[in-house]
Amino acid sequence: MRLPEDFLQRMRGLLGEEYDPWLESYGQAPATGIRINPAKLDREEWERICPWKVKRVPWNENGYYGEQGSRPAKDVYYYGGLYYVQEPSAMAPAAILKAEPGQRVLDLCAAPGGKSTELGARLSGRGLLVANDISASRAKALLKNLEMAGIGNVCVTAEEPETLAKVFGEYFDKILVDAPCSGEGMFRKEPELVKSWTERGPECYVPLQREILRQAVRMLKPGGELVYSTCTFSVEENEGTVDWILEQEPKLELVPVQLWNGASGGTDGKPVIRLFPHKVWGEGHFAALLRKRADGRRKAGMEGGGEDGTGRIGVPQEGEAGAGRIGALEKRKDGGKKTRNWGEGPDGRKRQWLTGREAVFWLERESDFSEWEKLLSEPLDRERMMVQEGQVYVLPEVFDRNWHLRFLRTGLFVGSIKRGRFEPSQAMAMTLHEGAFARTLSMKREDDRVIRYLKGESLVFKEHEQLPKGWVLVCVDRFPLGWAKSGGNGLKNKYYPGWRWQ
Repeated sequence: MRLPEDFLQRMRGLLGEEYDPWLESYGQAPATGIRINPAKLDREEWERICPWKVKRVPWNENGYYGEQGSRPAKDVYYYGGLYYVQEPSAMAPAAILKAEPGQRVLDLCAAPGGKSTELGARLSGRGLLVANDISASRAKALLKNLEMAGIGNVCVTAEEPETLAKVFGEYFDKILVDAPCSGEGMFRKEPELVKSWTERGPECYVPLQREILRQAVRMLKPGGELVYSTCTFSVEENEGTVDWILEQEPKLELVPVQLWNGASGGTDGKPVIRLFPHKVWGEGHFAALLRKRADGRRKAGMEGGGEDGTGRIGVPQEGEAGAGRIGALEKRKDGGKKTRNWGEGPDGRKRQWLTGREAVFWLERESDFSEWEKLLSEPLDRERMMVQEGQVYVLPEVFDRNWHLRFLRTGLFVGSIKRGRFEPSQAMAMTLHEGAFARTLSMKREDDRVIRYLKGESLVFKEHEQLPKGWVLVCVDRFPLGWAKSGGNGLKNKYYPGWRWQ
């Protein structure tokens, strides 16, 4: 690999005596990383069933180094959402942030979802994760990874940080800003970034990083914590940006992060984290932990997640600003005309969407949803259900009707009503476990039908596997993969086409 001379001179100044070992590390193969999903299994179970030799990553309790030459993205366990393939150094920021169940968490630059999936799993189905990426196309990949991980208490958005800040003033307990950067720390793993660096050096990213970080601080509640991270070495993008935000925001303070073996502190002794490929088995990364001192007040109306401070669920009512912007990426396609009414509540009034009791009433009247729900070991939370144009959601436990945003997803997408029949979603399947649905087909990992199912092929029952007609949850070694429909002797494949084995 030929590295730009300007970049090498920068690294000589940064590393001093460590420059030569650092440069030599570029002749080594980059590490393969796997981060298990604690919403699906714990480390002990993973180490028992893992098909490869693995070694734990020291800075993330869910992280593992993969065996060289292995292809973890081409394994059935990957399709079961048991793990996410992630570069080891990139596992540091979410581990430093330490999201906890019940908190409100924002991943501001979230795509493709490596850090969001971990943050969501750490919430354990409680609280709220808002995962945002300014690019709608990248946000779709983010949504897929969150759904594959079985994360249901999530809102996925594709908004400018400033737009989010207008809605979420001093709202979040934890915020992750993994900012766009020059990517110097990834040159070994992604050599094509070298060309990008020669065209757009670190100085091109600093204004963008500062603006994103400034808006993130607006959304951080007093006492809340924020991790700013990059995958670059440059001082101006790292310590320089941190120094700038501390000067701009006097309520912010830098929280020391304990160094682990191989990690380095920042320039001038700053208590931040730097990872270098000659000192750890991974690529280059930077992370700083910031806290907003708890000496201020939240903006009125944001306490507890609802405008009345109760944390209640709400959606815009018909005629209110923001109507028609709940559910799957609701860009208006009617030229600004009024969205058509479609659903009828128990009072006979037409609605653009239905929530709570009205949603359940419509579902039971218009479909066989109740018959499917009876097969669940635990019924869905009907108080948080929403139906919009035949699509069924369970909203996060914290949801405010004043969030007038474009969402790709609001909560858990349960399924759709098609011609009077309910069809459960792939996202719903991935939130379940073996035993959570009355009709389950569980296959062993080595069963050749598993790959055939993931490719979209129909399956034949073995003699001991006969199931009644209807929806079946297909699992591998107790972990759900998706849905099928039993026809007596065989299964009609309902695995989501966009996820199929390639």
